[in-house]
Amino acid sequence: MAATEESWFAVRCVFQWHASEGALYEERLTLWQAGSLDEAITRAEDEARTYASENGLRYLELAQCYHLATEGRPGDGDEVFSLLRGSRLNGDAYLDHYFSTGHERQGTVAEE
Repeated sequence: MAATEESWFAVRCVFQWHASEGALYEERLTLWQAGSLDEAITRAEDEARTYASENGLRYLELAQCYHLATEGRPGDGDEVFSLLRGSRLNGDAYLDHYFSTGHERQGTVAEE
């Protein structure tokens, strides 16, 4: 997919944290202004490897890219990522299986 220099892309990369009980996984979205989807992924993966190295994480080598359908710089309410997944699960079971396992760590850490 070719894009103009003005295009913005969101790239989701997945990391594994080492914890005392099993492992934690992080899905991290970053924004990139790039000339193509391939360029955005390359830049995001370079940054992901640095992020992993600096934080003692393992980058799982998964990058999913989304071309933002915005004119110019992203703003309030702009969609920055979308992923469609087929499933035979009903809505509640789907959320329980993929998003509400009870092991999520959500929110922010208060700054001191």
